[in-house]
Amino acid sequence: MEPALFRRFPALAGRIPHQPLLAGPTPVEPLALPAPFAAPALFVKRDERCTPLYGGNKPRKLEFLLGDALARRARRVVTTGGLGTHHGLATALFARASGLATTLVLVDQPVTPAVRASLRHLSASGAEVFDARSVRGAAWRVARVLARHAARGERPRLIPTGGSGPVGNLGFVSAACELAEQVAAGLLPEPAAVFVPVGSGGTAAGLAAGLRLAGLRAQVVGVLVTDILPPSPASLARGARRVLARLAREDDALAASGRATAALDVALARGQLGPGYGVATDAARAARDAAGAAGLVLDLTYSAKAFAELLARARAGDLPRGPVLFWLTYNAVDPAISAPGPVRLERLPPRLRRIAQEETP
Repeated sequence: MEPALFRRFPALAGRIPHQPLLAGPTPVEPLALPAPFAAPALFVKRDERCTPLYGGNKPRKLEFLLGDALARRARRVVTTGGLGTHHGLATALFARASGLATTLVLVDQPVTPAVRASLRHLSASGAEVFDARSVRGAAWRVARVLARHAARGERPRLIPTGGSGPVGNLGFVSAACELAEQVAAGLLPEPAAVFVPVGSGGTAAGLAAGLRLAGLRAQVVGVLVTDILPPSPASLARGARRVLARLAREDDALAASGRATAALDVALARGQLGPGYGVATDAARAARDAAGAAGLVLDLTYSAKAFAELLARARAGDLPRGPVLFWLTYNAVDPAISAPGPVRLERLPPRLRRIAQEETP
């Protein structure tokens, strides 16, 4: 599918590399919640099954990240994440499908059944996996990996954590343009606010930039879910401005229109993080249950915490006037179905192999 970004700004199509992954626009639907969580004019953008291989917010970023890697004739991509990284798993699956090898450098996070399952999926993905333990260790390991694979002639391309940066954020600039098309088609009214989880921050930054380019006035409400190098409102705004500057350099008409320098509004809610990244909270569990009653499946690390913030504001009467959109960034595609091979725990470093084999309490 041609990205909505290229449909809105055709001059960009020949200038920005892109690897098609999504099959089409993801649906938007009204969302009815049971009392006491009812909120007026609530909608959901359902990215959880945006591709048959893997869903959620990762494929939108990877369309541009892998397109960029292929345009640079890379044969391998390298990226980082926590032990349960959805970004790393999605990167490995889509890179392999695009003819690229993947190296993943992992850092510690609280070990949960979901983390153990993710490690097992990673062992089936075909990716090269390193155990770095800490952020500092990851930086050292990434430098060595890049040097080693460059010496082998693989032209390795570094993908930032979470896919967030001027290239990956283009995926959610395009997503905002897709949303504008759906508003214009009458599939939902123009939202006053869009709620998303904030990990590395690329989803929120890209949406903020894209909403302004698409002429939508919605405020992005990012809900912080990480305490590992957490982004700030200022860094989210910088990320949005950087992607706008990139687009302005590629399209003279866009630069002249002034839309690439429009004011940006990214709010960051910090009250749902709890003890830290990957640690479930009571509010997230309640939000997951409320969403489940409405037919949605949420994860406790990202999407349930974002939904918990929306529900807390609904109870307090603190939602903005006008329609509210919850952007569902969770992957609902079973990675075991799309894995290129069987689980092979021997492909994991020894400590990670032991973690993957531990029994769930």
